[in-house]
Amino acid sequence: MPLGPSVHAKAIELIRLAVQMTTDAGSGHPTSAASLAHLVTMLLYQHMRYAPDRPDDVNADRLVLSEGHACPIVYAAAADLGIAIGRNQRRPMTREDALDLRRISSEIDGHPNPAEGFPLFPAATGSLGQGLSMAAGLALAARIDGLDRRVFCVIGDGESREGQIWEAADLIVEQRLTSVCTIFNCNRFGQTGEVSAQQSPGSLADKLTAFGFEVVSIDGHDPDEINAALLYHATGGGERPLAIVARTVKGYGMPSLQGSDHHGQAVPEDQLEAVLGELEETSRRIGADWTPGTLQIPPMPAATAEQPRFDSSDSKELPSSLFDVLTAEQRKAGTLAPRKAFGLALRALGRVDPRIVVLDGDVGNSTYTDEFAKDEDLRHRFVQCYIGEQNMVSCAVGLAAGRMRPYVASFGKFLTRAYDQVEMALIARLPLKLIGSHVGVSLAADGPSQMALPDLAFFRAFTELKTNDQPMFHVLTPSDAVSAYALTIAMAGHEGSFYLRCFRPGVPFLYEPGEFPIGGHRVLAEGSDLLIASCGYMVHEVLKAREELVTLGIRPAVADFYSLPFDRESAGELVRSCGGRVLVVEDDYGGPLGAAFAEAATAEFGHVLVDRMFVREVPKSGRTPEAVLRYLGLSAKDIVERATRVASGVPSA
Repeated sequence: MPLGPSVHAKAIELIRLAVQMTTDAGSGHPTSAASLAHLVTMLLYQHMRYAPDRPDDVNADRLVLSEGHACPIVYAAAADLGIAIGRNQRRPMTREDALDLRRISSEIDGHPNPAEGFPLFPAATGSLGQGLSMAAGLALAARIDGLDRRVFCVIGDGESREGQIWEAADLIVEQRLTSVCTIFNCNRFGQTGEVSAQQSPGSLADKLTAFGFEVVSIDGHDPDEINAALLYHATGGGERPLAIVARTVKGYGMPSLQGSDHHGQAVPEDQLEAVLGELEETSRRIGADWTPGTLQIPPMPAATAEQPRFDSSDSKELPSSLFDVLTAEQRKAGTLAPRKAFGLALRALGRVDPRIVVLDGDVGNSTYTDEFAKDEDLRHRFVQCYIGEQNMVSCAVGLAAGRMRPYVASFGKFLTRAYDQVEMALIARLPLKLIGSHVGVSLAADGPSQMALPDLAFFRAFTELKTNDQPMFHVLTPSDAVSAYALTIAMAGHEGSFYLRCFRPGVPFLYEPGEFPIGGHRVLAEGSDLLIASCGYMVHEVLKAREELVTLGIRPAVADFYSLPFDRESAGELVRSCGGRVLVVEDDYGGPLGAAFAEAATAEFGHVLVDRMFVREVPKSGRTPEAVLRYLGLSAKDIVERATRVASGVPSA
């Protein structure tokens, strides 16, 4: 029985609903949705192996819509098929649900987001260029789990200008991720006009071939050509990953809406009848004729056993402290870089948690993820992403969507390239563990191009977000190797997302083994004249300053606020015990730890003086951390001068 008439009929039906739902919403992208109608029909009704009542089953094939604004066509299909939706309790999606598009109470957002109750999509998309990286992560997760899962990724021709697309293409070819089926929707038009000739179907096919893909070019509205290409992928295809370049029409079936003039515009209510009439005429012209039973969703691959969950609190195999994994010589030396302690903790965690996957951006001998990569039992869960941090983070999002626990490491400075990708993970409520090394100015000699300085301020914004009345995100800045090891273990047992910041130099151990609760702080020296709060490398500089202050008759308390957000109640008690006088010292831009203290003081601490020292000018190279700190006015001597003023109740000028 020929597929063509039924596919055409279903595609037109889906376009009709996509137009209606965007008109009802008063916004959306019906013309982009229409360009994908035949491709989505063939995927969801004929080729993807999934169960409509559990579309996110670990064994199911997955669809990543990188071209997220075209989601109404997928929502239309989900309503027709009764695919499960719901944030807490799931139910089959209906046409009425589709017509609730973009309502605050709806499970279907204006762009894909499984966290709002649409689990067919594995991750949030809509910030263009990220979907192919997510698809790669899903495929890697399936490989690690031994699953026969295919991953389909639909990419717009306009978004293919994004460099991250090609970072992901490199990774897919290098890793031979043949389970990924990459589909380029070439409808010729972006938001403001035609796409560049560099994103034409021919140019894309040439680029993909050069990258190492096997490329099939098709008419994206021809059911037979779509079917043949997807069957080729389903049956194993060639040895190289497959990319389908599909020529489509933006506003297919609706001549009055074709081109770029209607991008992102819902059909006005008074024009709806005429546009639906155009669709009806297209249906007659192409011979659309639905025959029940023509299209059928194939069964999911056989189920596999779930990997065990890891809980650091009850694992007897996990070394609980840094000193359990150090050699006698290392313990005797008394100094170690926190990033080295992180690497040792990561390796220990990897040995007890089979879901940990580590991604690094060609700096593993600096971040010490090579402790994991060089372990024969763990290296299959290490992904070398090379110098492509945006792809690396979005790949980790895909791994998290595939039920892995990704740890993403690079220089903190280089992770700043992927702020948007991190935010997309949080939108989908997918947990990431991010590790940035070489933070702050103690890197010294390499200069500001290698220093992570605005990173704490950026990530601190996420710590204000809540989910289930708990912080969605935590930032951890250990001050020595003991705390770095303990905090790496602590964040592993926590379901949320984290950013662990590690500076470069080796420093003396400040702590004996013990717990470092998320949200807590440690008092390193008692005092009552003022509180000096700090984190990371600057804790050591503050302790030097305290020695001088004591000789001057000033006894400051020194506290290591290694975690943001911190517990305001216990912090408030400490502040009050120091007479309500606080100096916050940090080596970053914007002074986010100090800002957190100032906000807490305003809200809860009562009458408090909060003074702040942080990096207020662009640093330069220095041969030692001390030289850079003196240059920036953050040395122990500078801290002594400022602390003396604060102790006397005088704020900085």
